[in-house]
Amino acid sequence: MGRRDSRADFIDDDPFKNMQSKGPKIHRVHVRQSEDGTIHFDNRGADPIRSIMSQMWGASQEVKAKHHSGGLWHFSSEEKKHLMWATGAFTLALGFMYARGLSGLLAYGPASWAVNILIAMPMMLIAIGPAFVLHEIGHKIVAKHYGCWAEFRADPRGLKFGMGLAFLLGFIFMAPGAVMVAGLVTRRQNGHIAVAGPLVNLALFIIGIPLAAITLGLTDAFNTSGEILVNGALNWKAMLVFIWTYWLQANLILGLFNMLPFGPLDGNKVKDWNEKVFYLVIAIFAVPILTMFMGYWNVQDLLITISSWI
Repeated sequence: MGRRDSRADFIDDDPFKNMQSKGPKIHRVHVRQSEDGTIHFDNRGADPIRSIMSQMWGASQEVKAKHHSGGLWHFSSEEKKHLMWATGAFTLALGFMYARGLSGLLAYGPASWAVNILIAMPMMLIAIGPAFVLHEIGHKIVAKHYGCWAEFRADPRGLKFGMGLAFLLGFIFMAPGAVMVAGLVTRRQNGHIAVAGPLVNLALFIIGIPLAAITLGLTDAFNTSGEILVNGALNWKAMLVFIWTYWLQANLILGLFNMLPFGPLDGNKVKDWNEKVFYLVIAIFAVPILTMFMGYWNVQDLLITISSWI
């Protein structure tokens, strides 16, 4: 009996696929373009949970086709605007989290609460901003490498929800947006695009360890109190410790979260491409996080040990 050429799947669905197996783990996206240039994405077989999560993570069902020229590092004015919106809202939400949200407002009073937010926002921007922004740029660069249109788009609903949650509960769970990708790629290429974001976080974590140790060791930053505001003055040594601690923790947590194998998260696409790569990458993030929460190590002790060698 003859076998269907797998390349035919790029043109039409295999009518016998459902009879042969349970089908692909991730449904292919079919695209049609209307006369006004709008690209319509039809995610066939998508379940309601996937649709809800796609909305939450900013995946749009209709994207205006605005292909542009330029190299891998080209950013359109619209994309830059969306990156600034998302980064600003994310930073404000982190400030609310640091100030403990509404409970902090009631406990400290409006003046002290506002001061805590203003102090926290620039530190959070430096510590966690790169983990978010460079993660998305990683997706974008690899997608453009494979000839796709790829631009970041902020999700207004995700931004509002995240800021509201941080303000009310002092807890952050936010979907600032995502890189929108249009183009025909293989499963392998789609896996490469997906894993690029978490690998950026892994690189930032690895690079951050020696940079943090050198910075904190040369400034003797650990030889100070942990209070950032002392007698009305900023304790810049404590600020350095805060920034580097959050830098390392944020990249581990963001990398692990995005490698979870469900919904529109990166892990689902990576697992669909190559399960060995998926389990390797998720283990790289999961092992240090689990051992950290179990008390076997912590970021500050690690940095104190390494900085003592300088």
